[in-house]
Amino acid sequence: MDQIVATQDLRVGMYVHLDLAWMRHPFPRSSFQITSAEQIATIRGLGLKQVRWSPDRSRPAGDVTVDEACAIVTVAEDAHAADDTAADGVASGAPRPDAPATGPLPPDAPHEAQHRLQRQYAQARGELHEIFRGARTAPDRAGVQAGALSRALVDRLLGDDQACIRLLADADGDRSTTHGMNVAVVALLLGRGLGLAGDEMFDLGVGALLHDIGKLELPERLHAAPAAGADPDRVRGYRDHVALGVRLGQRMGLAAPALTVVAQHHERDDGSGFPQGLGADRIALAARIVSLVDRYDNLCNPPRAGAALTPHEAMAALFRAGQGRDDPTTLAAFVRLMGVYPPGSLVELSDGRLGVVVASDACRPLKPCVRVHDPHRRPDDAPLLDLATADGLGIRRSLHAEALPPAARHDLVPCARLTYFFESRGPATCGSGEPDDRQARSADGAHDGALKETAAPKPLGGHQVASIHTRSLGGRGAAQ
Repeated sequence: MDQIVATQDLRVGMYVHLDLAWMRHPFPRSSFQITSAEQIATIRGLGLKQVRWSPDRSRPAGDVTVDEACAIVTVAEDAHAADDTAADGVASGAPRPDAPATGPLPPDAPHEAQHRLQRQYAQARGELHEIFRGARTAPDRAGVQAGALSRALVDRLLGDDQACIRLLADADGDRSTTHGMNVAVVALLLGRGLGLAGDEMFDLGVGALLHDIGKLELPERLHAAPAAGADPDRVRGYRDHVALGVRLGQRMGLAAPALTVVAQHHERDDGSGFPQGLGADRIALAARIVSLVDRYDNLCNPPRAGAALTPHEAMAALFRAGQGRDDPTTLAAFVRLMGVYPPGSLVELSDGRLGVVVASDACRPLKPCVRVHDPHRRPDDAPLLDLATADGLGIRRSLHAEALPPAARHDLVPCARLTYFFESRGPATCGSGEPDDRQARSADGAHDGALKETAAPKPLGGHQVASIHTRSLGGRGAAQ
């Protein structure tokens, strides 16, 4: 049976009916399945406040279903377990005598391009640090700065449908700002894949950057999530950061959708989250997105480095724990976005060589691009291998850094903390087309020119730093 949905709530994958004369809209048919964020923007541009849609004819437009995502993770885990029982140690990194030829390798990126991206990330991280530092003493100013930073990130992403998320080395940033940047970058990429655009992306960016802002009001001993069975007072103290964050966000002048992300980023669809124990029908999509990415980054970058999971392990653990507790479509989209071996995963190839995943193609989640350790070459000259085009080669298993020989560990693990940032392959332009008055607020010294250097960055070639290619995810997502 058809239902009515507000055009602001449209998502990729919905089958909609435009009750308009055919000359009043640009689509070939009046009834169709939405396949891109651009179609959503066009429908909204028609001036319609609501449209009819058919839930029974709707399906997420992403090529991976929940069952397929589960199968992807299961296959990878089975292979991992089998290889763990078959091998007691790790190879030295040298290929086996019968190793197949690798074929041509993609060209290396210019060093200056990589350094420029590193500088851009450092600038954005520094701006977030300033926001955190001034949130309690100058909340209005900090709110303006947060909006400017979110707008810069959104413009950078929406201006290029071939944007990548890249893994960078960052041993200097404090954990709170690094975590906020990581969550914002990945959440925005996932949000775009699920069909968000314009103001929705802006609010998602602000909420993701500031989701843990309430921890500024807590002693550092309460910043980390307590272990199971912890003292109830310790649990209550930690959970207070949500309400404190909402209160601080209000003082900063954040818009309601961004405040909702702060308020709901620990809620779960089965009602087991906190602080309100909301059910699936009351949790905003943006909060679901931030919740997933927040948990993923905490698994890869926990407060205690020794407890860190590899990106591959973190993805599998997140998927297993999310069954029945998280929205299945959002979870499947996240698996597809990150791949089974997300960038930063240390792997052993089927020919015995060791490497680090530097790029993950959503179309081939088991066939990423790997930078291979070569003991006879400098890391900058190490070969890059695209497993999607290397016949007979695959990933045998994911590895811990501690399992690597010292030389390989020094080559493949540049720092203990995984950090992410965008690479844009084209000019960055505003995805919504119209400025939002929330973005236009200004204050003396506010970062209105945030990330000016990134406004029209030059393309980065190759895969010197890790990336997730999203050309197949742009505008793909789920009906909510």
